[in-house]
Amino acid sequence: MARKGSVLVVDDEEIMRDVLETLLSAEGYRVDLAKTGEEGLECYGKRAYDVVLLDVSMPGMGGLRALEEILKADPEAVCIIITAYATFDTAIGAWERGAFNCIRKPFQNEQILETVASGIKRRRKEEERQNLRRAMSRSVERGSIIGRSEKMQDIFQLVDQVAPARSTVLITGESGTGKELIARAIHMQSPRASKTFVTVNSSNIPSELLESELFGHTRGAFTGAVAAKKGLFEVADGGSIFLDEIGDIPPETQARLLRVLQEREFTPLGDTAPRKVDVRIIAATNIDLKEAVRQGSFREDLYYRLAVVPIELPPLRDRREDVLALAQHFIRKYNEENGRHVSDQLAPDVLALLEQYTWPGNVRELENVIERAVVIAPGSEVTRQCLPAEIADPSKAAGAAPLSTGTGSLDVSRGVNFYDEVRRFEIDIIRRALDQTGGHQSRAARLLGMNATTLNSKIKTYNIQLRS
Repeated sequence: MARKGSVLVVDDEEIMRDVLETLLSAEGYRVDLAKTGEEGLECYGKRAYDVVLLDVSMPGMGGLRALEEILKADPEAVCIIITAYATFDTAIGAWERGAFNCIRKPFQNEQILETVASGIKRRRKEEERQNLRRAMSRSVERGSIIGRSEKMQDIFQLVDQVAPARSTVLITGESGTGKELIARAIHMQSPRASKTFVTVNSSNIPSELLESELFGHTRGAFTGAVAAKKGLFEVADGGSIFLDEIGDIPPETQARLLRVLQEREFTPLGDTAPRKVDVRIIAATNIDLKEAVRQGSFREDLYYRLAVVPIELPPLRDRREDVLALAQHFIRKYNEENGRHVSDQLAPDVLALLEQYTWPGNVRELENVIERAVVIAPGSEVTRQCLPAEIADPSKAAGAAPLSTGTGSLDVSRGVNFYDEVRRFEIDIIRRALDQTGGHQSRAARLLGMNATTLNSKIKTYNIQLRS
């Protein structure tokens, strides 16, 4: 019989423990037993039970005190008080302390089973709410990181895994792929989320000022230092610091940064006393740091200190199945910002143009294109005329590439009939994939080499009728 849940019985009477264990085990519950309040607390410290049955009167720590201690450790614990002295005051006292229910001895077996079942239901609902809150929190923390593709789902999973740790993370990828968003997601899902997240774009700060920005300086440390200044590492103490374009920092700053990583301390310019700091470093670059190490422009020891957890973001051209979701997200965003009401349901020809373009500027370029399209759209939808020339006319665009479907490709240089051909071609291969899989969309998506969500969106866009 499958277990319905776990119950901890805390009662000093052996016969009562035996009765409850027999009754609940026969119903499919896992039952653990404790003879005292202290022993019950020890059991609950090892695992969280779905329901706790607590006797009020026990030697040593009584049931009401044990109830308080259990709820202190787990505020959502479901505790049922059992007492032979079920006066009104006892019941009120138990409820005031957070008990789920109070049962009087001698009890009916049905009363115990019904109350435990209700307690299990309450516990399950609370677990569902907590899971939903965590999922919503992760969604909010990731901000506008949109990614239904398998590659991005793998990255989201890695973010979830590394966020709780202190380890340094090195995020690599082309410009515009969302490196800072991933860094923020790691910080916001970490125990440091309530502390400061500091962003440093190393390429935007002159090399002679970078050390002062990072580590601070004392008054008179150099010409123009008329007052002491906190460095960004000190500002980020207890939180995270995101060092963007880490490959651009000069050799002398690399040496000082290595010391921070090794010793967890830094010395402000003009000072002699090092200061301890607790900062998680998340670095990013769009250059090949291994090649920079080989060329001698980047320290090898610093590279390995930074790349404890490497995360490589794919370019948008390698996750085209995310283009639709990203475009729809940006349409909604810029509708709100500009008071527009442009539909996020893209016409097939517009979607085809967006999906086949190579996006050298990645997600940042797509966002700019969609913002422009929303602003200049003459009506309630994004049209081909709303797109830049290099996207709207793929036959002339240097960044254009054949639209791949996994089963063949289309020549995009045939002129006015291209868009209708794209539509007919996609509808045809989607119908064939659905026929081959008996209408099973997930299997059809795998056959076509696309995400199931993308396939479902295309089915709706093209109004493809599914088998009943």
